[in-house]
Amino acid sequence: MRVRVLQVVALIVLFCGCVFPQTAPTTAPPHPTVVFMTDFGHVDDSVPICKGVMLGIAPELRIVDLTHDVTPFNILDAARFLAGTTPYFPAQTVFVVVVDPTVGSTRKAIVARSRRGQYFVLPDNGVLTMVADQDGIDAAYEVQNPAWMIGSALSSTFHGRDIFSPVGAHLARGDDPALVGPALDVTKLVRLQIRKAVLDAHGISATVIGTDGPFGNLVTNVTRADFASLGYALGDQVKFTLAGKTLEIPFVKTFSDVPLGTPLFYIDSRGRLGLAVNQGSFAMRYQVKVPATLDLPVKVPAP
Repeated sequence: MRVRVLQVVALIVLFCGCVFPQTAPTTAPPHPTVVFMTDFGHVDDSVPICKGVMLGIAPELRIVDLTHDVTPFNILDAARFLAGTTPYFPAQTVFVVVVDPTVGSTRKAIVARSRRGQYFVLPDNGVLTMVADQDGIDAAYEVQNPAWMIGSALSSTFHGRDIFSPVGAHLARGDDPALVGPALDVTKLVRLQIRKAVLDAHGISATVIGTDGPFGNLVTNVTRADFASLGYALGDQVKFTLAGKTLEIPFVKTFSDVPLGTPLFYIDSRGRLGLAVNQGSFAMRYQVKVPATLDLPVKVPAP
């Protein structure tokens, strides 16, 4: 009996003294994010094919669609949308942009890093211009490493699938961007020649640079500060020239400050002067096409 008791005690001691393996605390890594923009539209399989390529390389990837309805071949629109989006995403976000009218030519495919710590995979065709002006670019590389591409025979017309998508996925999963290819001089990246509003003692000579989605509102290159320098206050009527036509409309805070169907000036959500029709299309009503000239005079003091 004594032997049996001793055996039981020994087992208890042995059991209590065991060091069981501890499960190491794990912290799930943040989801890598790609923000994806193209002019492909949604009528065929181009967008899902690109997403499939990305997910095949980085299955945990989160893909956010910026838009796939950029006006075809319109690099300026893509540049504007891209710069409008970057402030709302964190460092390490990868932006993949395929608005590439000269696909298959000698234009470079590049990776760039902004001073926000965000990455951009896109053609070197000027689409990065507004981000460069707004956020700054501190590094760039030319995509040359075939291990970062897909397929042994690259298509000459679908670099979105074969180059930009796989490179974006490699970056998003944490691969070293320096491995994609040789470093580039960031001061020599292609830039768009973007018109700026010109101020003088008489007023502002400006340009309509786009329309606001499906609504037909006009987007201008006049900043809130530029317009304020003309002296107009909310409620003032502004007489101006647009594409050679003289018009007069009120400057108000928002669309509903005027009756339905009435045109207006307002400061848009990006801090630029816009023109709209309350629940209508300014572009359609006045047959305005981008780019159009806009001349705004200094406010004349009341007598």
